[in-house]
Amino acid sequence: MKRMWKKYMAALMAAVTLSVTAACGSSVGASDVPVVPSDGDVTIRLNWWGGDARIKATEEAVKGFEKEHPNIHVETEYSDWTGYWDKLAVQSAGGNAPDVMQMDELYLAFYGSMGSLLDLDKASKYLDLSGMDAATRAMGKVEGKQVAAPATTAQYGVIVNNDILDELGITLPDTSRWTWDDFERVAEQVTERSGGKYIGSIAPNNGYGLQLWARQHGDALFKGNAIAIKPENLASFLNLPARWAKNGIEGSAERWSENTAAALNDSDFGKGTQAMMITQATMITPYAQAAGTDNMSLVPMPQTEPGAKTMYFKPGMYWAISSGSQHPAEAAMLVDYLINDKNAGTILGTERGIPANNDIRTMLAGQATGTDRKALDFVDEIRSTVGKAPAVTPNGASELDKTIVRYQQDVVFGKRKPLDAAKAMIAELQESIDFNS
Repeated sequence: MKRMWKKYMAALMAAVTLSVTAACGSSVGASDVPVVPSDGDVTIRLNWWGGDARIKATEEAVKGFEKEHPNIHVETEYSDWTGYWDKLAVQSAGGNAPDVMQMDELYLAFYGSMGSLLDLDKASKYLDLSGMDAATRAMGKVEGKQVAAPATTAQYGVIVNNDILDELGITLPDTSRWTWDDFERVAEQVTERSGGKYIGSIAPNNGYGLQLWARQHGDALFKGNAIAIKPENLASFLNLPARWAKNGIEGSAERWSENTAAALNDSDFGKGTQAMMITQATMITPYAQAAGTDNMSLVPMPQTEPGAKTMYFKPGMYWAISSGSQHPAEAAMLVDYLINDKNAGTILGTERGIPANNDIRTMLAGQATGTDRKALDFVDEIRSTVGKAPAVTPNGASELDKTIVRYQQDVVFGKRKPLDAAKAMIAELQESIDFNS
């Protein structure tokens, strides 16, 4: 697995390096193109990943942009998650990257460090990023350059299926200051009182969850290009699924494994047989729809030290501009519209996450009802516990989410002891980062 990943990253690195060469040869990089509007008609390309709802909303927003800028024509492209990154690598290799592209935090350092993305400060006349929190904006920087504009943010919280708690006669403690011990007591009660009909929760299993776990334990996952987390803290995170399977919170190790691989509708929480879910706030609406109940609430994550500033607003998705764009000003205008325009904000809603622009989020919250309103208001609910955001995931660690699940599986099924798994995972990630630095 590790050797295959290194080969993939080496190929991707070569592809992007080639794109820079191509930009200097067959095409002109944005550094050589004045960031000013062109005369006459202009065509730019916009590329993203996502499903039918995202396609429909994005294309409708683009029509609104073209109406306001009749001389700018936008060609849209889209793929699924896996196909998107393969396609982007090939396009970059051929010097044919889209003018505007959707970007993810896991890949930002890679593309940003290779010079493939425009420094947005050069386009500040046409792209305003002042509507978002400074800490959120800073998570679009790589090597000190603002190479991406956060379009949305993601906030972790706990979605609670109150139908289950009501049926079992369980009352939540003060969730504004609850600890992991409090959380686990509630989760254990669910499994015990229901005789296994319901489970309490499943353990967090991705990079965002690990970042928050590290911060709650006075640690950091990364420092520059180094894995900084202490093995003991990583071991306790990797051991969560095993411990929760043993005490019944997750039902069993097999049930945890099935849930980590299940589609939303097929998961225990989506089927209404799990009481609590640690996940992104915006997932409350699709989970409520899947489970067939609006009786769901959204509460803060438990903390090791209640009230500590361990949370941060993670960019859900970014918009970035190719450094090889022949029309960087027009590309910047499009990104500005997608992030800051109220009409675009209404159309795009929360499909990509909570809008990074605070005014757009406040506007949507005023219009929203039910679970959508709960997700939008959650930003303000947890703001007192929000601290400084970490740097983006370093180049070479883009497979962090998959790596976490793989090592959690080793621990939960007894293939490795937690501390051994933690040390092995640190070594693997560091080797990958060093290889790609």
